[in-house]
Amino acid sequence: MKAVFLCGGRGKRMFPIAEDKFLLDFLGKPLLEHQIRTACEAGLSRFVVIGNPENIAKIEQITKKIPEIEVELALQKESSGIADALKSAEPFLHGQLLVINPNDVFSSSAYTKIITEAEKASAYSYILGYQVQQYFPGGYLQVNSQNELLHIVEKPNPGEEPSNLVNILIHCHNNPEELLRYIGTVKTTRDDVYECALDNMVKKGHKVKVVPYDDFWAPIKYPWHIFKVMEYFLDNAQHYIASSAHISAKANIEGKVILSDNVKVLENAVIRGPVYIGANSIIGNNTLVRDYSHIGSNSVIGYSTEVKHSYIGDNCWFHSNYIGDSIVDDNCSLGAGTVLANFRLDEGNIQIKVGNSLIDTGYDKLGAIIGRGCRIGVNASFMPGVRVGPDSFVGPQVCLRQDLGANKMALLESRYRVEDNETKLDEGKRQELLRKLTD
Repeated sequence: MKAVFLCGGRGKRMFPIAEDKFLLDFLGKPLLEHQIRTACEAGLSRFVVIGNPENIAKIEQITKKIPEIEVELALQKESSGIADALKSAEPFLHGQLLVINPNDVFSSSAYTKIITEAEKASAYSYILGYQVQQYFPGGYLQVNSQNELLHIVEKPNPGEEPSNLVNILIHCHNNPEELLRYIGTVKTTRDDVYECALDNMVKKGHKVKVVPYDDFWAPIKYPWHIFKVMEYFLDNAQHYIASSAHISAKANIEGKVILSDNVKVLENAVIRGPVYIGANSIIGNNTLVRDYSHIGSNSVIGYSTEVKHSYIGDNCWFHSNYIGDSIVDDNCSLGAGTVLANFRLDEGNIQIKVGNSLIDTGYDKLGAIIGRGCRIGVNASFMPGVRVGPDSFVGPQVCLRQDLGANKMALLESRYRVEDNETKLDEGKRQELLRKLTD
């Protein structure tokens, strides 16, 4: 059995995070590497990875680091959906295979469940179904009493879902050649050729079995979904302090903490796990890092900074900042006094506009989401849920209340006047204050 990873798409809802989702780093490894190793835990060793012209070289680098697997790479020239991805890999698609979205994080039991069902050979294809408690922007499954697929509805409007069963893209196909033939006959104007092909197969009498799955599942559709994945990896990691890490005797380490090679923790720093600190990073004097925080490599969490439940990239520099429930991509710098606020005065959930829709994030605490390469001046303030595009500057003392696009500058136009100072200070008043303090 081959596992086919679909890595050729491009995230349309992830602004300001520009990196492909499966290339996001968790615990020092890209998500794709974690995904492959999870599949290996379920006994899989043969992979087809479909990439696009911009990421195929990175994919090759990642897969070469896992010598125990056999990998075939396919190139999807344009990001035109699942069906197009499979057609681009057609020469490699023979025999029984699993089709997988690597941007969804799940446990190895997802593989074992569907593989166990497929071994029964009672259906043409098998797909995972997950019961949701609230609306999710994905495909919904309509099934009969035997859990056989009747219909897939791709991204229905809220309130129009045919069931509460969501399609998770771990699909097993016993005859990929026949699937590709059905894909070739679909006529649709939407990005749902693959789903329509499955529907047409069902209409023609091919049995497609839906396998219930209720273990961990965290799809990355929007930037704030990174938090659930971060929490999952931290929960499943082991406490670890690299032998090359240096921790001051005056620092305080509590709970599950992972300190990578050459990390330095200076005097009076406090780290309360679960927390991950990447290689060569410095946790400065009087800092506090806590509550599921993930800090990349070569970063400096400078003097008197607090980082709470945040995902921080590589090569970031902070100094006397508050960073709450925020996502800060690689190569960002925050000037002294900058605050990433995370809580509305009315204590309501944070909503973010994506396209023409206002999305409820489900979080009542959500700070800024800052793209890579940004520079923030001293004493800047960011209101909850504000997004800043890559390579943008926010000047000193700016209070950013709305999103800022990529390659932009937000500057405060402050004005002041210069006059002669004719004020005469009463020195006796200061002496009186001092007397009161010493009495």
